[in-house]
Amino acid sequence: MSGFIPLSVPNFGAREAELAGLAITSGWVSTSGGKVTEFEEKLAAYVGMPRAVACNAGTSALHLAAMAAGITRGDEVIVPTLTFIAAVNPLTRYVGAEPIFIGCDDSLCIDPDAVENFCANHCELRDGKLYNKKTGAHVKALEVVHVFGNLADMPRLMAIAGRYGLIVIEDATEALGTRCTDGPYAGRFAGTIGDIGCYSFNGNKIITTGAGGAVVSNHADWAEHAKHLSTQAKADMLQFLHDEVGYNYRMTNVQASLGIAQLERLEGFIAHKKALYDRYVAALDGVKGLRILPFREEACRANHWFFSLYVKDAGLDRDTVIEKLQAQQIQTRPVWALIHEQADYPRNEAYGLDKALDYRKYIVNLPCSTNLSMEDCDRVIEAVLGLLK
Repeated sequence: MSGFIPLSVPNFGAREAELAGLAITSGWVSTSGGKVTEFEEKLAAYVGMPRAVACNAGTSALHLAAMAAGITRGDEVIVPTLTFIAAVNPLTRYVGAEPIFIGCDDSLCIDPDAVENFCANHCELRDGKLYNKKTGAHVKALEVVHVFGNLADMPRLMAIAGRYGLIVIEDATEALGTRCTDGPYAGRFAGTIGDIGCYSFNGNKIITTGAGGAVVSNHADWAEHAKHLSTQAKADMLQFLHDEVGYNYRMTNVQASLGIAQLERLEGFIAHKKALYDRYVAALDGVKGLRILPFREEACRANHWFFSLYVKDAGLDRDTVIEKLQAQQIQTRPVWALIHEQADYPRNEAYGLDKALDYRKYIVNLPCSTNLSMEDCDRVIEAVLGLLK
Protein backbone atom coordinates (compact mmCIF):
# COMPACT_ATOMS: atom_id res chain seq x y z
CA MET A 1 0.00 0.00 0.00
CA SER A 2 3.04 2.29 -0.30
CA GLY A 3 2.96 2.74 -4.07
CA PHE A 4 1.74 5.62 -6.19
CA ILE A 5 -2.06 6.01 -6.40
CA PRO A 6 -3.03 7.63 -9.73
CA LEU A 7 -6.11 9.76 -10.24
CA SER A 8 -7.82 7.79 -13.01
CA VAL A 9 -6.17 5.19 -15.21
CA PRO A 10 -7.29 2.53 -17.71
CA ASN A 11 -8.43 -0.89 -16.55
CA PHE A 12 -7.33 -3.42 -19.18
CA GLY A 13 -7.30 -7.20 -18.86
CA ALA A 14 -7.14 -10.42 -20.83
CA ARG A 15 -10.18 -9.66 -22.98
CA GLU A 16 -8.75 -6.35 -24.22
CA ALA A 17 -5.42 -8.03 -24.98
CA GLU A 18 -7.21 -10.83 -26.83
CA LEU A 19 -9.28 -8.60 -29.11
CA ALA A 20 -6.52 -6.06 -29.74
CA GLY A 21 -4.15 -8.94 -30.50
CA LEU A 22 -6.57 -10.39 -33.02
CA ALA A 23 -6.81 -7.02 -34.75
CA ILE A 24 -3.02 -6.74 -34.89
CA THR A 25 -2.42 -10.25 -36.21
CA SER A 26 -5.17 -9.81 -38.80
CA GLY A 27 -3.30 -6.86 -40.26
CA TRP A 28 -6.33 -4.58 -39.92
CA VAL A 29 -4.77 -2.08 -37.55
CA SER A 30 -5.77 1.26 -39.06
CA THR A 31 -9.11 2.83 -39.94
CA SER A 32 -10.38 -0.10 -41.98
CA GLY A 33 -11.64 -3.32 -40.44
CA GLY A 34 -14.81 -4.82 -39.11
CA LYS A 35 -14.24 -4.02 -35.44
CA VAL A 36 -15.03 -0.34 -35.93
CA THR A 37 -18.49 -1.18 -37.24
CA GLU A 38 -18.96 -3.78 -34.50
CA PHE A 39 -18.02 -1.27 -31.81
CA GLU A 40 -20.40 1.31 -33.28
CA GLU A 41 -23.23 -1.22 -33.29
CA LYS A 42 -22.59 -2.36 -29.72
CA LEU A 43 -22.28 1.19 -28.41
CA ALA A 44 -25.51 2.18 -30.17
CA ALA A 45 -27.29 -0.84 -28.69
CA TYR A 46 -26.04 -0.01 -25.19
CA VAL A 47 -27.30 3.59 -25.24
CA GLY A 48 -30.46 2.71 -27.17
CA MET A 49 -29.78 4.65 -30.36
CA PRO A 50 -30.14 3.51 -33.98
CA ARG A 51 -26.48 4.18 -34.75
CA ALA A 52 -23.25 5.53 -33.35
CA VAL A 53 -20.39 7.14 -35.27
CA ALA A 54 -16.98 6.27 -33.84
CA CYS A 55 -14.16 8.77 -34.17
CA ASN A 56 -10.68 9.44 -32.85
CA ALA A 57 -11.46 11.74 -29.88
CA GLY A 58 -14.26 13.30 -27.89
CA THR A 59 -13.08 16.65 -29.23
CA SER A 60 -13.53 15.38 -32.79
CA ALA A 61 -16.99 14.11 -31.86
CA LEU A 62 -17.99 17.57 -30.67
CA HIS A 63 -16.62 19.18 -33.84
CA LEU A 64 -18.63 16.72 -35.94
CA ALA A 65 -21.71 17.47 -33.84
CA ALA A 66 -21.32 21.21 -34.39
CA MET A 67 -21.02 20.76 -38.16
CA ALA A 68 -23.88 18.26 -38.33
CA ALA A 69 -26.08 20.67 -36.37
CA GLY A 70 -25.28 23.46 -38.81
CA ILE A 71 -23.52 25.77 -36.37
CA THR A 72 -21.48 28.24 -38.35
CA ARG A 73 -19.81 31.63 -38.38
CA GLY A 74 -22.01 34.33 -36.86
CA ASP A 75 -23.99 31.95 -34.65
CA GLU A 76 -23.85 31.95 -30.87
CA VAL A 77 -23.91 28.90 -28.60
CA ILE A 78 -24.80 28.84 -24.90
CA VAL A 79 -22.07 26.85 -23.12
CA PRO A 80 -20.92 26.14 -19.55
CA THR A 81 -17.83 27.86 -18.21
CA LEU A 82 -17.09 25.07 -15.70
CA THR A 83 -15.87 22.30 -18.00
CA PHE A 84 -12.80 21.27 -19.95
CA ILE A 85 -11.97 23.78 -22.69
CA ALA A 86 -12.28 21.05 -25.35
CA ALA A 87 -16.02 21.08 -24.71
CA VAL A 88 -16.25 24.66 -25.97
CA ASN A 89 -13.57 25.10 -28.65
CA PRO A 90 -15.16 22.71 -31.21
CA LEU A 91 -18.64 24.23 -30.90
CA THR A 92 -17.41 27.80 -31.21
CA ARG A 93 -13.94 28.68 -32.48
CA TYR A 94 -13.57 25.61 -34.72
CA VAL A 95 -16.70 26.58 -36.69
CA GLY A 96 -16.51 30.36 -36.26
CA ALA A 97 -19.31 30.70 -33.69
CA GLU A 98 -19.25 32.67 -30.44
CA PRO A 99 -19.93 31.30 -26.93
CA ILE A 100 -22.23 32.69 -24.27
CA PHE A 101 -20.84 31.40 -20.96
CA ILE A 102 -23.14 30.25 -18.17
CA GLY A 103 -22.21 29.18 -14.64
CA CYS A 104 -23.13 25.97 -12.83
CA ASP A 105 -25.60 24.77 -10.25
CA ASP A 106 -24.68 22.47 -7.36
CA SER A 107 -24.44 19.47 -9.71
CA LEU A 108 -21.53 21.33 -11.40
CA CYS A 109 -23.58 21.19 -14.63
CA ILE A 110 -24.88 24.24 -16.48
CA ASP A 111 -27.38 26.20 -14.37
CA PRO A 112 -30.92 26.11 -15.86
CA ASP A 113 -31.88 29.28 -13.98
CA ALA A 114 -29.02 31.23 -15.54
CA VAL A 115 -29.80 29.79 -18.99
CA GLU A 116 -33.45 30.82 -18.62
CA ASN A 117 -32.46 34.28 -17.39
CA PHE A 118 -30.16 34.85 -20.36
CA CYS A 119 -32.77 33.71 -22.89
CA ALA A 120 -35.63 35.65 -21.29
CA ASN A 121 -33.86 38.90 -20.42
CA HIS A 122 -30.93 39.25 -22.81
CA CYS A 123 -32.50 37.86 -25.98
CA GLU A 124 -35.62 38.13 -28.09
CA LEU A 125 -37.57 35.59 -30.14
CA ARG A 126 -38.23 36.41 -33.77
CA ASP A 127 -39.93 33.89 -36.05
CA GLY A 128 -39.07 31.04 -33.70
CA LYS A 129 -35.37 31.97 -33.48
CA LEU A 130 -33.54 33.45 -30.52
CA TYR A 131 -31.44 36.58 -31.03
CA ASN A 132 -28.99 38.18 -28.62
CA LYS A 133 -30.10 41.78 -27.93
CA LYS A 134 -26.50 42.90 -27.35
CA THR A 135 -24.88 41.41 -30.46
CA GLY A 136 -27.85 40.81 -32.76
CA ALA A 137 -26.55 37.28 -33.41
CA HIS A 138 -28.70 34.16 -33.71
CA VAL A 139 -28.35 32.06 -30.55
CA LYS A 140 -28.60 28.68 -32.23
CA ALA A 141 -27.72 26.03 -29.67
CA LEU A 142 -27.35 25.06 -26.03
CA GLU A 143 -24.50 22.79 -24.97
CA VAL A 144 -25.11 20.64 -21.90
CA VAL A 145 -22.06 18.98 -20.32
CA HIS A 146 -22.79 16.16 -17.87
CA VAL A 147 -19.91 17.07 -15.58
CA PHE A 148 -18.06 14.18 -13.91
CA GLY A 149 -20.89 11.84 -14.98
CA ASN A 150 -23.54 13.83 -13.12
CA LEU A 151 -26.70 14.17 -15.21
CA ALA A 152 -27.65 17.79 -15.85
CA ASP A 153 -31.25 18.85 -15.24
CA MET A 154 -32.40 17.66 -18.66
CA PRO A 155 -36.18 18.07 -18.18
CA ARG A 156 -35.73 21.78 -17.41
CA LEU A 157 -33.02 22.37 -19.99
CA MET A 158 -34.96 20.61 -22.75
CA ALA A 159 -38.06 22.66 -21.88
CA ILE A 160 -36.04 25.88 -22.07
CA ALA A 161 -34.53 24.83 -25.40
CA GLY A 162 -38.00 24.04 -26.73
CA ARG A 163 -39.36 27.45 -25.75
CA TYR A 164 -36.49 29.33 -27.37
CA GLY A 165 -35.84 27.20 -30.45
CA LEU A 166 -32.41 25.99 -29.38
CA ILE A 167 -30.60 22.92 -30.68
CA VAL A 168 -29.40 20.82 -27.72
CA ILE A 169 -25.90 19.33 -27.97
CA GLU A 170 -25.03 16.94 -25.14
CA ASP A 171 -21.43 16.58 -24.14
CA ALA A 172 -21.61 13.18 -22.43
CA THR A 173 -17.88 12.64 -22.77
CA GLU A 174 -17.68 11.94 -19.02
CA ALA A 175 -21.08 10.34 -18.66
CA LEU A 176 -21.26 7.06 -20.59
CA GLY A 177 -23.65 4.88 -18.61
CA THR A 178 -25.39 7.74 -16.80
CA ARG A 179 -29.13 7.51 -17.40
CA CYS A 180 -32.55 8.75 -16.35
CA THR A 181 -34.49 6.30 -14.18
CA ASP A 182 -37.76 8.25 -13.89
CA GLY A 183 -39.54 11.25 -15.32
CA PRO A 184 -40.10 12.23 -18.96
CA TYR A 185 -36.80 10.71 -20.08
CA ALA A 186 -36.89 7.49 -18.04
CA GLY A 187 -34.57 4.89 -19.56
CA ARG A 188 -32.71 7.44 -21.69
CA PHE A 189 -28.94 7.71 -21.41
CA ALA A 190 -26.89 10.88 -21.18
CA GLY A 191 -26.09 11.86 -24.74
CA THR A 192 -29.37 10.55 -26.19
CA ILE A 193 -31.87 13.13 -24.92
CA GLY A 194 -30.95 16.23 -26.92
CA ASP A 195 -30.55 16.60 -30.68
CA ILE A 196 -27.04 15.19 -30.81
CA GLY A 197 -24.66 13.73 -28.21
CA CYS A 198 -20.97 12.95 -27.87
CA TYR A 199 -18.86 10.47 -25.89
CA SER A 200 -15.14 10.22 -25.14
CA PHE A 201 -12.97 7.15 -24.71
CA ASN A 202 -9.83 8.95 -23.60
CA GLY A 203 -7.46 7.09 -21.28
CA ASN A 204 -9.00 8.54 -18.11
CA LYS A 205 -12.65 7.89 -19.01
CA ILE A 206 -14.83 5.15 -17.57
CA ILE A 207 -14.07 3.01 -20.63
CA THR A 208 -11.21 3.76 -22.97
CA THR A 209 -9.95 2.96 -26.44
CA GLY A 210 -6.71 4.80 -25.65
CA ALA A 211 -8.11 7.79 -27.49
CA GLY A 212 -11.47 7.95 -29.17
CA GLY A 213 -14.99 9.29 -29.22
CA ALA A 214 -18.42 8.80 -30.71
CA VAL A 215 -21.46 10.72 -31.92
CA VAL A 216 -25.11 9.73 -31.62
CA SER A 217 -28.10 11.74 -32.79
CA ASN A 218 -31.87 11.77 -32.72
CA HIS A 219 -31.66 13.03 -36.32
CA ALA A 220 -30.63 10.18 -38.61
CA ASP A 221 -29.37 12.57 -41.28
CA TRP A 222 -27.13 14.35 -38.75
CA ALA A 223 -25.50 11.05 -37.78
CA GLU A 224 -24.96 10.19 -41.44
CA HIS A 225 -23.44 13.61 -42.07
CA ALA A 226 -21.12 13.19 -39.08
CA LYS A 227 -19.95 9.84 -40.45
CA HIS A 228 -19.39 11.37 -43.89
CA LEU A 229 -17.36 14.27 -42.49
CA SER A 230 -15.30 11.96 -40.28
CA THR A 231 -14.09 9.96 -43.29
CA GLN A 232 -12.78 12.89 -45.37
CA ALA A 233 -16.21 13.42 -46.97
CA LYS A 234 -15.55 10.83 -49.66
CA ALA A 235 -18.47 10.75 -52.09
CA ASP A 236 -16.83 8.07 -54.25
CA MET A 237 -14.57 5.66 -52.38
CA LEU A 238 -12.92 4.25 -55.53
CA GLN A 239 -12.32 7.47 -57.42
CA PHE A 240 -11.38 9.58 -54.37
CA LEU A 241 -14.07 12.16 -55.01
CA HIS A 242 -14.98 14.49 -52.12
CA ASP A 243 -18.12 16.63 -52.05
CA GLU A 244 -17.20 18.90 -49.10
CA VAL A 245 -14.33 19.58 -46.73
CA GLY A 246 -13.92 16.51 -44.54
CA TYR A 247 -11.68 15.38 -41.72
CA ASN A 248 -9.58 12.37 -40.78
CA TYR A 249 -11.51 11.75 -37.55
CA ARG A 250 -11.77 7.97 -37.88
CA MET A 251 -11.23 5.43 -35.10
CA THR A 252 -8.78 2.60 -35.76
CA ASN A 253 -9.63 -1.09 -35.76
CA VAL A 254 -7.27 -1.71 -32.83
CA GLN A 255 -8.95 1.02 -30.77
CA ALA A 256 -12.39 -0.35 -31.61
CA SER A 257 -11.29 -3.80 -30.44
CA LEU A 258 -10.37 -2.32 -27.07
CA GLY A 259 -13.73 -0.54 -26.99
CA ILE A 260 -15.68 -3.75 -27.55
CA ALA A 261 -13.94 -5.40 -24.61
CA GLN A 262 -14.38 -2.33 -22.42
CA LEU A 263 -18.11 -2.10 -23.18
CA GLU A 264 -18.51 -5.65 -21.92
CA ARG A 265 -17.15 -4.50 -18.56
CA LEU A 266 -18.87 -1.09 -18.33
CA GLU A 267 -21.63 -1.99 -15.88
CA GLY A 268 -19.06 -3.59 -13.58
CA PHE A 269 -16.94 -0.46 -13.77
CA ILE A 270 -19.95 1.67 -12.82
CA ALA A 271 -20.74 -0.56 -9.84
CA HIS A 272 -17.14 -0.31 -8.60
CA LYS A 273 -17.14 3.46 -9.02
CA LYS A 274 -20.32 3.68 -6.93
CA ALA A 275 -18.78 1.51 -4.20
CA LEU A 276 -15.68 3.72 -4.07
CA TYR A 277 -17.80 6.86 -3.99
CA ASP A 278 -19.93 5.51 -1.14
CA ARG A 279 -16.76 4.65 0.79
CA TYR A 280 -15.43 8.19 0.43
CA VAL A 281 -18.79 9.63 1.50
CA ALA A 282 -19.06 7.41 4.56
CA ALA A 283 -15.56 8.30 5.74
CA LEU A 284 -15.17 11.97 4.75
CA ASP A 285 -18.47 13.73 4.11
CA GLY A 286 -19.31 16.06 6.99
CA VAL A 287 -16.07 15.47 8.89
CA LYS A 288 -14.84 18.83 10.22
CA GLY A 289 -16.39 20.66 7.28
CA LEU A 290 -15.26 18.34 4.49
CA ARG A 291 -17.82 17.58 1.79
CA ILE A 292 -17.97 15.00 -0.96
CA LEU A 293 -20.15 16.62 -3.60
CA PRO A 294 -23.28 14.58 -4.34
CA PHE A 295 -24.48 13.14 -7.62
CA ARG A 296 -28.08 13.57 -8.67
CA GLU A 297 -29.96 10.66 -7.14
CA GLU A 298 -33.55 11.65 -7.92
CA ALA A 299 -34.64 10.03 -11.21
CA CYS A 300 -31.01 9.36 -12.22
CA ARG A 301 -28.33 6.67 -12.21
CA ALA A 302 -24.93 8.38 -12.45
CA ASN A 303 -21.80 6.59 -13.61
CA HIS A 304 -19.86 8.30 -10.76
CA TRP A 305 -16.90 9.01 -13.04
CA PHE A 306 -15.06 11.60 -10.89
CA PHE A 307 -15.34 12.38 -7.17
CA SER A 308 -15.11 15.94 -5.85
CA LEU A 309 -13.85 16.85 -2.37
CA TYR A 310 -14.99 20.36 -1.38
CA VAL A 311 -12.53 21.83 1.14
CA LYS A 312 -13.77 25.38 1.79
CA ASP A 313 -15.74 24.68 4.97
CA ALA A 314 -12.86 22.64 6.37
CA GLY A 315 -10.62 25.70 6.14
CA LEU A 316 -8.23 23.95 3.76
CA ASP A 317 -6.44 25.45 0.77
CA ARG A 318 -7.03 23.53 -2.49
CA ASP A 319 -3.47 23.70 -3.79
CA THR A 320 -1.98 22.84 -0.40
CA VAL A 321 -4.20 19.74 -0.24
CA ILE A 322 -3.04 18.67 -3.71
CA GLU A 323 0.61 19.27 -2.81
CA LYS A 324 0.46 17.37 0.49
CA LEU A 325 -1.33 14.39 -1.02
CA GLN A 326 1.18 14.31 -3.89
CA ALA A 327 3.94 14.11 -1.28
CA GLN A 328 2.25 10.90 -0.09
CA GLN A 329 2.17 9.57 -3.68
CA ILE A 330 -1.54 10.25 -4.09
CA GLN A 331 -2.47 12.03 -7.31
CA THR A 332 -5.32 14.55 -7.20
CA ARG A 333 -6.25 17.60 -9.27
CA PRO A 334 -8.30 20.79 -9.15
CA VAL A 335 -11.40 21.29 -11.24
CA TRP A 336 -10.77 23.08 -14.53
CA ALA A 337 -9.99 26.77 -14.75
CA LEU A 338 -13.12 28.59 -15.93
CA ILE A 339 -13.16 28.94 -19.69
CA HIS A 340 -14.56 32.47 -19.83
CA GLU A 341 -11.31 33.63 -18.22
CA GLN A 342 -9.00 31.87 -20.71
CA ALA A 343 -7.56 32.24 -24.22
CA ASP A 344 -9.51 34.96 -26.08
CA TYR A 345 -12.80 34.07 -24.35
CA PRO A 346 -12.84 36.99 -21.83
CA ARG A 347 -14.34 39.13 -24.61
CA ASN A 348 -17.48 36.94 -24.65
CA GLU A 349 -20.55 37.36 -22.45
CA ALA A 350 -20.80 35.37 -19.20
CA TYR A 351 -23.64 35.04 -16.68
CA GLY A 352 -24.48 33.38 -13.36
CA LEU A 353 -20.88 32.68 -12.36
CA ASP A 354 -20.91 32.72 -8.53
CA LYS A 355 -21.06 28.97 -7.93
CA ALA A 356 -18.61 28.18 -10.72
CA LEU A 357 -16.08 30.61 -9.23
CA ASP A 358 -16.51 29.03 -5.80
CA TYR A 359 -16.26 25.42 -6.93
CA ARG A 360 -13.21 26.21 -9.07
CA LYS A 361 -11.45 27.51 -5.96
CA TYR A 362 -12.33 24.74 -3.53
CA ILE A 363 -12.68 21.38 -5.35
CA VAL A 364 -10.06 18.63 -5.26
CA ASN A 365 -10.74 15.52 -7.36
CA LEU A 366 -9.81 12.29 -5.56
CA PRO A 367 -8.49 9.01 -7.03
CA CYS A 368 -11.33 7.10 -8.69
CA SER A 369 -9.89 4.50 -11.09
CA THR A 370 -12.08 1.49 -11.84
CA ASN A 371 -9.22 -0.69 -10.62
CA LEU A 372 -8.61 1.30 -7.42
CA SER A 373 -8.65 -1.16 -4.54
CA MET A 374 -10.63 -0.53 -1.38
CA GLU A 375 -7.35 -0.69 0.54
CA ASP A 376 -5.90 2.15 -1.53
CA CYS A 377 -9.18 4.04 -1.23
CA ASP A 378 -8.78 3.77 2.55
CA ARG A 379 -5.21 5.04 2.21
CA VAL A 380 -6.51 8.14 0.42
CA ILE A 381 -9.14 8.63 3.11
CA GLU A 382 -6.52 8.35 5.87
CA ALA A 383 -4.31 10.88 4.10
CA VAL A 384 -7.16 13.37 3.69
CA LEU A 385 -8.18 13.03 7.33
CA GLY A 386 -4.57 13.60 8.26
CA LEU A 387 -4.76 17.06 6.74
CA LEU A 388 -7.32 18.06 9.36
CA LYS A 389 -5.02 17.39 12.33
